[in-house]
Formats: sequence, structure tokens, C-alpha cells
Amino acid sequence: MNDKRAWLIGLMISAACTASAQDYELFSPDRKTVVHISMKDSVRYSVLHNGKTILQPAAIGLKTTFSGGPLKVAGAKKTSADALLYPVVRQKNAVIRDHYRQLEIRFRDRMALQWRAYDNGVAWRWVCEEKGKYEVLEERADFAFGPEGRSWYPREDGFFSHNERLYQEMSIDSIARQKTLASLPALFTTKGVRILVTESGLQDYAGMWLRGDSLTGMIRGAFPHYPLKTELQGDRFEVVRERARYIAKKSGPAALPWRILMIAEEDKALLVNELVYQLAAPATGDFSWVKPGKAIWDWWNDNNISGVDFRAGINTETYKYYIDFAARYGLEYAVLDEGWSDTRRLEWINPAVNMDELARYAAERKVGLVLWVNWEAVAKPERLQAAMQQFSKWGVKAIKVDFMQRDDQVMVNYYEAVAKAAAAHRMLVDFHGAHKPAGLQRTYPNVITFEGVYGLEQSKGDKSKSIDPDHNVTFPFIRMAAGPADYTPGAMRNAQKEHWAPNWSKPMSIGTRCHQLAMYVIYESPLQMLADNPTHYYREPGCMEFLAAVPAVWDTTIVQQAAIGSHIMTVRKAPDGSWYAGAMTNSKGRSLTLETSFLPAGKYKMQIWQDGINADRDAEDFKMSEMEIDSRSQVPVVLQPGGGWVARIVSK
Repeated sequence: MNDKRAWLIGLMISAACTASAQDYELFSPDRKTVVHISMKDSVRYSVLHNGKTILQPAAIGLKTTFSGGPLKVAGAKKTSADALLYPVVRQKNAVIRDHYRQLEIRFRDRMALQWRAYDNGVAWRWVCEEKGKYEVLEERADFAFGPEGRSWYPREDGFFSHNERLYQEMSIDSIARQKTLASLPALFTTKGVRILVTESGLQDYAGMWLRGDSLTGMIRGAFPHYPLKTELQGDRFEVVRERARYIAKKSGPAALPWRILMIAEEDKALLVNELVYQLAAPATGDFSWVKPGKAIWDWWNDNNISGVDFRAGINTETYKYYIDFAARYGLEYAVLDEGWSDTRRLEWINPAVNMDELARYAAERKVGLVLWVNWEAVAKPERLQAAMQQFSKWGVKAIKVDFMQRDDQVMVNYYEAVAKAAAAHRMLVDFHGAHKPAGLQRTYPNVITFEGVYGLEQSKGDKSKSIDPDHNVTFPFIRMAAGPADYTPGAMRNAQKEHWAPNWSKPMSIGTRCHQLAMYVIYESPLQMLADNPTHYYREPGCMEFLAAVPAVWDTTIVQQAAIGSHIMTVRKAPDGSWYAGAMTNSKGRSLTLETSFLPAGKYKMQIWQDGINADRDAEDFKMSEMEIDSRSQVPVVLQPGGGWVARIVSK
């Protein structure tokens, strides 16, 4: 088979095999962005925006086992589309305009290259038309930003990772020189333009990462090759000990994932970009039963409730307390995290937990149960099916699958197997210990949210104090552009950074109380957590007035002001017609102004939760107020250091 291996696209197309260069151009619908594709001695592309070259010529390519000769173009075709998409789960908007121009270059060797240009980005993918079995040996994806470019780079130590990272500001030169590895998404700036690199349509393939290349000075795609030997360490950490010479094994025609370059002239445009959703395969079948919502969560607060007549902990009485809380405030779900069962054998239920009783109790109160699952416990198909059948008997509404920590082809296929099995039993899936969203949330709308974000969960032991307001107004521009982010907000114990300390059983957040409340408007997760202790929430009726009302999905999203690492102010329309506005700042206080021109004509009542005058010292200090507004109002938004502001707007 060795003599049949060749670089089919990009790397081994010699000038001797083509009479002359074959060049193509693809413009975005607004003609502000143009992709140049050249096929003289390799497939090379460059991108211009507003007449400036923002990506210099760079190679892309694919190496497989099913072709034996140099690649030749059979033809090229341009098409366009302008359609409206209606997401089952409305993360940002109820309607998405899908407007693009496409170029497809077909080759004689059963391959094609597809490019799409949108007003807010470009993307490409390879399509294999081989009918038999084959292997994808290598894929090349180079990004030539130029040495003057900079990045917010989620630096990684290796392919075994939760993908929970800070975004380090690095020059392109330093990334290349140090050969630095990063997970996706990663954000770059060059010539005044922001370029976010990520992917979509990740199915039956390995996820793409990035690595600096010291020889070329470029950033290159990196892929975890197919795992041949793995080792299970403990009950959940499966590390790869040996990898194959190939990325993926395939059988029959296949479209590989889209490589996405989101392009934004302003930071705030990244917060409304939905290309990952647009480029993913649409769902098939009925998903009308998918129910987004909010959930009370037990793990972060360590089940450390008080003021009750039973011993708090992982037991039936404590879980009933959480269910009662959810029912009282209209929360759709209650999470039973690690501890309700054995981590390896889910049928071995904790003796202190009566699952049959809890299932009955939750159903009576119309609260859906979400069960935590160690991924390895359901890694085998028969174990997964048995678990789904038992969960169905209990009426479980969602599962939280944790600790995968890989995105090679085997693990990516595991994600889809879980999504498919859960959908068959009408269950939602929350992937934790997970890679970034890459389109599965469109193909399987029951995949309701992903972690893959350095979130509040880690603050319980964060001695570095890095989950701080600066981080909180950085990751939404990067990680959240890929899809929903289960950051798990809602801390009721809050402190400014100099007063904050990690505490496992009584955790607190860095930043103000209203900084936490604003996350429910600014952060997107259609299964949104309330991370803190119900005991604490009961003591905060003012906060619960907001948390009980705020939805987890949105019909309209408008970002009024935003700057990476500095501040965000977002306005959203809820499915019930009410409006919400939220603002967050970094470690510096600031004053903003909310423009209300998004409102239809009429009079409105605005309920406001804002930092108290002493919140710079006591981060839990906040103030509630009301005012009457209309579509011409200018509402002052004053944010203390690490602060936040949130409002609910309803017709009078």
C-alpha cells in the first residue's frame, strides 16, 4: 500500500503536472473579504479584508492512502446561498441568516476542496469520494498571520487535556519560535482585524489543534493521531501510550471538518458570530422535545447546606432539598453530580441514595434530574445502552458526561455515540472534561452544552487567583464563539481579589455579586447552572428574583459595547418578549451607557441590580432599583472594579 500514498491535495502537486497555475478568487457577499486560492505547485491560499492582506499565502493539504498520482483539477464551480436557519436551541438568536458564496474545486482523484466566504469569515474543508476503506495520514492547515500579529493563545501541554485554559497574549513570532501548542478556538489580530481560528463539522475525525512552526514562522494545524494503545489510570483518566501513523480510519465518502477563520473588525462582532453552527451538519429527526433551562448544581458548593434537620451530604434528604429549591423557583433541572453511584459501575448506587424515591419525588415536583456519569463507565456500547435504559426508567432528563479529555477520532466518535443514545431516550447531554463545541450541538440538539472552559468550577482550589474578572471578560470572545460554555456561574459568596481565598466547602468567586448575576445574560449555556448552595440563595431573595426569571436561551442578541479583556455590555430578547441587559468589567471600574433604541415604541419598567457603592471593598454589596424607560433612554451603568450590572425590561 505504501506506493499508493501521496499528498493528494496541496503538498505534492508539482509544476510539471500542470500546464500553468490555476488561480481562483472567492468574495464574501459584501465583497469586503476575498480568498485567493492558487494551485501552481501546491494548494495555497491567502485572505484579504478591506484591501489588506490579513493572511499571507500558506499551504493546505491532505495525505491519504487511496490515490496513486499527482492531483489534477477536473473542474470548479461557484454557487451561493442565502437562507434562514431556525435553531432548535436558541443560543443567541431565534433566526440565523446563512448567507455565503461557495467555491468547489473537484479533482480527478476522487477528492474535492470546498471554500465558503461569509461576511464574517471564511472556511474550507476537504471532501473524500473514495468508496472503499482508507486512512487519512496527514492534514496540513497553515496560517500565515505575519510576524507582527498577536494572539490570545490557549496554551496546552499536550493532547490530553480538559481544554480549560487561560488565554495568554503572545506574539506570532514567540508562538512559532517556541513551537507552542494550543487547543481551539484561538484568537489572532493582524492589521487591525481579529481572526478567530476554530472548526465545525467534527465527526468521525480528530479535532484540530495549533502549533507554532519555528522553520516557517507560521501557525500550523496539529492533529492527535489515532490511538492504538491506551492506559486507564484510576477510574477515569485514559491516556494514549501509542498512536498510529494516521489521523483517522475512514470508509466510504466523507466530508472532513470545516476549518474556520472568523473575521471581525470589532471585538464585539466575535460575540455574535455563529459560523460554527452554520457550518455544522443539520439535525435529522424530531428534537422538538429538547427543553433548555436552568439547574441547581450540588458539586461546587460541596452539598454544604445548613439550617436543616438532617445530615447534609450525598444522600436522599439532601437531594430532595435541592429538588424542592428548584421547584420553588421554577428551575427546570437539578443535578446529581459525582457520588450518587459508583464511578465505574453505575448500577452500584450509593446506599445513602434512594434513586427510585428521588425519581418519584422529582417527577411530582416537575423537576428534571440530571445525572453525572464518568465517561469510562459507559465507554462500551452495551454499558451505555444499559445505563440509558435504567435512566429512562427513572425518568432522567439529562446526563452530565465527564473526563473524556481527548479529541482523537476514537473519542470524537464516543461523543457522537453518547449523543445518539441519549437522543433515542430523549435525554439532554452536558459534556464536561470536554473539548470545545465543534458543531455537534447542531447535529444533535440534545447536546445542550459543553465545558471546555476555565470556569467557576476550578475556583474552589485556584490558588493563582486566575479565574478573575479579567479572565471573565476575555474567554467569551474566544471560547464562546465556538458554542455554549458551561462556566457554571451563580456564586453568592463574593470577594475582591485581595480578599479572596480558595475554600473547597464554602467557595467564593472573585468579583462582585452583580458580576456573577450579569453572567446569566452575557454567558451562553442553554443548560445554565446555579452553582451555589440553595441555603445561600434562600438568604438572597433579591438575587433570586432575577435568577428565577432570567431564561437560558434567547431570541435576539445585541452587543452594544465590548473590548477583549476589558468589558462587555450585551442586550438580549427573551422568548417571552422581555429584554435583559448585562454588563461586566475587568479589575478596573468603569462607567458605560445603555442605549435603549432596541426597544419598540412604548413605556417600559426596568428592574436593575447594580454594584453597591461599597462593592469595591465588600464585593457582596449590591443595590436594586427600578426606573421607567422608553426607546430613547440613556441609562447610566456604573461598574465597580470586578463589577457587573444587570437589568430586566418589561412593558408597562
